Amino acid sequence: MNEEILKKLENEPKTGFKTAVNIIIIVGLLVWSFLGIQPSESNINGWGIVGKIFSGIFSPDWSLFNLTGQGIPFLLVETLAIGLLGTLMGAILAIPFSFLQASNIVPKWFSYITRLFLIFVRTIPTLVYGLIFIRVVGPGPFAGILTMAMTSIGMLAKLFTESILDINKDILESLSALGMTTFEKIRFGILPQLSAMFLSTIIYRFDINIRDATILGLVGAGGIGAPLIFAINGYKWKQVGAILIGLMVLVLTIEYFSSKFRSKLVKGY
Repeated sequence: MNEEILKKLENEPKTGFKTAVNIIIIVGLLVWSFLGIQPSESNINGWGIVGKIFSGIFSPDWSLFNLTGQGIPFLLVETLAIGLLGTLMGAILAIPFSFLQASNIVPKWFSYITRLFLIFVRTIPTLVYGLIFIRVVGPGPFAGILTMAMTSIGMLAKLFTESILDINKDILESLSALGMTTFEKIRFGILPQLSAMFLSTIIYRFDINIRDATILGLVGAGGIGAPLIFAINGYKWKQVGAILIGLMVLVLTIEYFSSKFRSKLVKGY
């Protein structure tokens, strides 16, 4: 028995040289990357600003937590609405694209074309989309919603497609044998298998969009980002602290409930 094991070990392909070459290449790339970093002297003023931001968090301006249109609660709700509506719009648009990208549903050449289009959509940064839609519809929450929708389409369609490719193909073959059309196969054979995964993916993207919606405020696309950058530029650290506290509460609350909901969808508890 031991001799058979030794023979099998001897007959296994030698990968030591290939592994060594890969390690050398990886180390070389890391060294080359670090050489491109130009270290500079620490900016004392910069560290001072960081310290003032943290001091503002511990002594925030509580007067901003009012129920007016300029108060933090209203701006947080606006940010939440931008992330939610943008995610829903992006999900609705991503579902047909995901099926058009799935090679087990449509011809491979058509799937490849759709994949190239979605890759192009994903390559454009969120802020660029924000600036484009601000020019199209003007500054405000609607521009933020359209931006969130566009940035969600690429990622959601990619994850939806991966779920579609992993579905039980026996069901599709059975439906094909019954003479069902492609639409009927999607309706009765695919969507029931994917509904939980789709919802889980949408909730995950919603978490990301809430953070992105905050950044969009910096370019005038609504939300709480604009007051935050104005407070920082005006050195109003107590206002900065109050806004950051509101953002942390919003993000942590959404993270808690979304994690619970996604766990229930995927695992059943």
